[in-house]
Amino acid sequence: MVDRLPRGEITAKELALADIKLVVADMDGTLLNEAGLVPDRFWPLLAELTKRGIAFVPASGRQYYTLLDLFDRHPGMLSYVAENGSMVMHDGALLSSSNVDPALVRTVVETVRTTSEDRLRLIVHRVDGAFIESEDADFLAHARQYCVRLDAVEDQLAIPGDVVKLAIYDFADAEHAASSIFAPLVGEHQLVVSGQHWIDITAPGTHKAQGVQALQRLLGVGPENTMVFGDYLNDLEMLDAADFSFAMANAHAAVAERARFRAPSNADEGVLTILRRLLASR
Repeated sequence: MVDRLPRGEITAKELALADIKLVVADMDGTLLNEAGLVPDRFWPLLAELTKRGIAFVPASGRQYYTLLDLFDRHPGMLSYVAENGSMVMHDGALLSSSNVDPALVRTVVETVRTTSEDRLRLIVHRVDGAFIESEDADFLAHARQYCVRLDAVEDQLAIPGDVVKLAIYDFADAEHAASSIFAPLVGEHQLVVSGQHWIDITAPGTHKAQGVQALQRLLGVGPENTMVFGDYLNDLEMLDAADFSFAMANAHAAVAERARFRAPSNADEGVLTILRRLLASR
């Protein structure tokens, strides 16, 4: 196992000695470019990773079906850690999911409805899709970026079935809303600020690391065989699941402190840069 202290750029020797069998990458602010797309130059690297038996896993707060769309150019099957770990998919099948307590769902829905200043919106996520009450045009533009299966309903509390995630959009400041409005409500549930305007609430103990570890067990790999890339607060736990953890140059300060290595920014295709170096070293 490598030294976990943050240390900057990875060396050629460390890459040459690394026995990487699993690569996990966050999407927004990490792999995706500033247009929210997978860079064209990534696809040959993904093909080469697959050829060499290295599994690539997208890990995101995004909906599973949105991730499928992002990677539809890949001819094979990928595993996915979706909804910030609330859904883990392998070979097109649900490997695991976790559910938010219905009482908390009600509390959050009612809180969003009654909060003053009309600054909050809510997406209720299930395994099979996501649901909104608001059809505000500005909010819809953001919501559809992350949810390709999205339906408008009159009452989110009338939706049958288990809820895997509550995603709150704050037009102002998500970090402030998380601490002042929602943290006192969630109890043991997981609350994370997943972007400048997004707050995600999931079941207790649910985060991306949980999904990464489930896939590690399934694939028979350990942290010493795992490389992870992230940029924001919802990536913190999964950095600990890999000996080769990278913070993007554009990462939140807490992520930069937690990760062992640094990668160039997503705008500079930092994930691709490290993957090219990894493949060239082998």
